[in-house]
Amino acid sequence: MGRDFVTKPHRIDTHHHIIPPSYIERERERVLGVVAPVIGARLQQWTPARSIETMDKNGIATSVTSISTPGVWFGDGSQSSRVARAWNDYAAEQMARYPGRFGLFACIPLPDRDAALREAEYALDVLKADGIGLMTNFDGKYPGDAAFADVFQELDRRGAVVYFHPTVPGYGKNVIPGIMPQVVEFGFDTTRAIVSLLVSGTTARLNNIKWIFSHAGGTVPFLAGRLAHTLERPPHKEKMPNGVRHELQKLFYDIAGASNTGVLASLRDLVPASQILYGSDAPFVKPESGLKDMAKTAFSAEELRVIERDNALRIMPGLKKRIGA
Repeated sequence: MGRDFVTKPHRIDTHHHIIPPSYIERERERVLGVVAPVIGARLQQWTPARSIETMDKNGIATSVTSISTPGVWFGDGSQSSRVARAWNDYAAEQMARYPGRFGLFACIPLPDRDAALREAEYALDVLKADGIGLMTNFDGKYPGDAAFADVFQELDRRGAVVYFHPTVPGYGKNVIPGIMPQVVEFGFDTTRAIVSLLVSGTTARLNNIKWIFSHAGGTVPFLAGRLAHTLERPPHKEKMPNGVRHELQKLFYDIAGASNTGVLASLRDLVPASQILYGSDAPFVKPESGLKDMAKTAFSAEELRVIERDNALRIMPGLKKRIGA
């Protein structure tokens, strides 16, 4: 495959956002309130054709699309259900319009349990989504919360892929005045989500879900030793009988915004290449910057192949079938 970052499209991008016109129109203030102005302008100009143009320039064959922060939950179950359905239907339309170019991590209106289960059923059975995309917290509740147990139980029964994207914790909007939350808080909120799943016993109990976490798992690779030291004792040890590291090594980590050598050294110490997925974070981030960083790492050609393509196809058989891989 070689080390060049621009090649014939072959990569599977598991961290690629789409911006349905109805979503940006309806939730403009919320969406633009969590991004820098230059990014906001880019989001408002987004089209599927622009995504494909970006993909072609960066060797990306297929992008599995997902929603970014702030997601679809704004405190009203009925409204959030409508927004989720509209977003998922639009994403599925792009899959049909551009065969082989797009996949789908569908959004569901958590924390409304019943509505979330209905939308997950629709997305997975009717739209043939490749997985479910969630935020790292919902109204301050993290995924290990007992309120979400039934939803994850059903997703485990289905052997679903569950992808997490960070969002802003309720207290994190102005921790350091003038600093956008994605600079610091996103990484830590991803860490909180993972720890929540660990200490609730969710990852140990549900072994059929394929969990994916954005941005190399936030600060988890760096904190893995500290987590093991502090959590492998009562009352948490019984929730992770095989230990913290065992649970962390079951997870998948995309490297969107986390492909520099320091982050990858920490991630590679935690997991093998078989647990790492390529992600670009387009259109928030231009893919070429991350690919240039990847080209500087010590990944072998074999490791690059499994990270950039094979791992995604292995855990998403529906995607593999659709693109004829």
